[in-house]
Amino acid sequence: MAAVLSRLSEWINGERGVVVLFIARIISAAAPLNLLPESFSLSLLSIFALSLDISADNISRSSASSAGNPFSDLFKTRPGVSSGILLGAVTLPGLMLSRLIQMMRGIQLNEVTVPELEYLQMQYWITFVSCFSILVFLFLVLCREGNNIPAGGSFRNQNTKFSLSCVALCVGVCYIAFSARSNIGWHMAITLLWIVCHGLAAVKLIRDILHMFPACASIGEALLVTTGLVMYFGDMFAYTVAKICSHAASSEFLSVLNDTKRSEISTIIQGMTLGLLLLPTFLKFIFQFIGFFYFLDISKERANHEIRISTIFYASLVFMLIVVVPWWMQLVQDFHMHPFVWVLDFVFSEPLKRLSLCIYWLGLIFASVTRFYSISKNSKIERILLRKYYHLLAVLMFIPALIIQPKFLYLAFGAALAVFLTLEIIRAWRIWPFGELVHQFMIAFTDHRDSEILIVSHFSLLLGCALPIWLSSGFNDRPLAPFAGILSLGIGDTMASMVGHKYGVLRWSKTGKKTIEGTAAGITSVLAACSLLLPLLAMTTGYILTWNWFSLFVAVTASGLLEAYTAQLDNAFIPLVFYSLLCL
Repeated sequence: MAAVLSRLSEWINGERGVVVLFIARIISAAAPLNLLPESFSLSLLSIFALSLDISADNISRSSASSAGNPFSDLFKTRPGVSSGILLGAVTLPGLMLSRLIQMMRGIQLNEVTVPELEYLQMQYWITFVSCFSILVFLFLVLCREGNNIPAGGSFRNQNTKFSLSCVALCVGVCYIAFSARSNIGWHMAITLLWIVCHGLAAVKLIRDILHMFPACASIGEALLVTTGLVMYFGDMFAYTVAKICSHAASSEFLSVLNDTKRSEISTIIQGMTLGLLLLPTFLKFIFQFIGFFYFLDISKERANHEIRISTIFYASLVFMLIVVVPWWMQLVQDFHMHPFVWVLDFVFSEPLKRLSLCIYWLGLIFASVTRFYSISKNSKIERILLRKYYHLLAVLMFIPALIIQPKFLYLAFGAALAVFLTLEIIRAWRIWPFGELVHQFMIAFTDHRDSEILIVSHFSLLLGCALPIWLSSGFNDRPLAPFAGILSLGIGDTMASMVGHKYGVLRWSKTGKKTIEGTAAGITSVLAACSLLLPLLAMTTGYILTWNWFSLFVAVTASGLLEAYTAQLDNAFIPLVFYSLLCL
């Protein structure tokens, strides 16, 4: 019995235990609904990911090469952290299943249409297949690595049959789910082919990300980013095809997309994001074509061409954002004017509220940046505490806007993301004259998770606050769900760090820095903020809001424990896990 408990404690550490509870909570909520294929597939995906996570750690401990990185032959992951395979694999599928549960309640209330539900089911299976395909790829890598180390000979014998069984079951469940909900024939074949293409694209993309940005992310972090990008831009591509081929109403796949309504703001954000992410590839092609491709190397020749290079860069940026991206927006959305003119018209439709918010935000940003930048350069205060002031700043900026002007905040997050992407490209490529200035400013706020190749901290904070708000657009019967990122990062994470740093004594593990006192402070502060926020929302909306406080306690506690145990990029995972639990 003692040996079994010892082996179980090796398999289920703190992070894995929280993730297992997270998945169990979602599956239990889905049980009464007609979501059996999705629940069963998520269970299989979790078991498969857990086995790979454990195997990766076992091989890491047995291997002496590349600091025990079992994937070192293919790519270099962020040092000093676990693989994070389980957390990265189940976060987005779990979130999509939570949204499906929420949409099923909307169907019962006649507030959600059947095409919207079918489209969300399609998105769930896309995320599932994307994560599943990456796990199969990682399994093959681990099999090869496990046979190359003395202690790894048993890996193939012990785990291959189990993993192949998971693969077969997942494929069977996916096929049965689609054959039961659509006519067997060309429609189902096209749908399955479309979903499989997402899986293949995910495998290719995660390899490219880990090669292009070595030591910048763990496997779990790269898996989360890859799945999100594949789903987001696969959706954009399908939406474009559906609009171009709108006459093909006989196609079940295209008809679901055409019957799904999208807001102008979501189209603008999607187009801007894709345009900026494709800009580096577009620029490389231009510079290669005109003979300046070597400018990417830091050399003496680069200084002689800085002005010309920067001119081409800024001209390409303007062309992409003013011509290419708006052309796509007008293709897929019924804009009766240039999209940027539409944005100005939207802002000035309520000038007093929206311009006042802009002035309020700019004032806070200017005051905090000028104050904290000088402190970060001259003070001995730990950088982690200085960074938490920006989490508090997010609370001051976003909570009033989310209550008063949620649609405007939705758009403002998209504008902020566009600015961050542009500045990061300028910083990474040192585009004259702002590249070096932006780089020197940004490194004042970096930590061990950032590198000179890629600085992700500000992206993770922005997206951690923005994603729950973007995901809550449309039907949302859980008023606290949009606040998931602001509450977990701005209040919970900040209080946990500050209290833990100043008063923490009891640590969760011998090697970690997180303390029990800090975690308790984070959980308590979020619960207190929720108790104040619910009456405020009731006053502003005019409705009497009720809440299951036990479910809220479970959601807050799970996200707080995940912050305590995980070594992954918590700004990315915690808001999504918290949002998923709040949707239930």
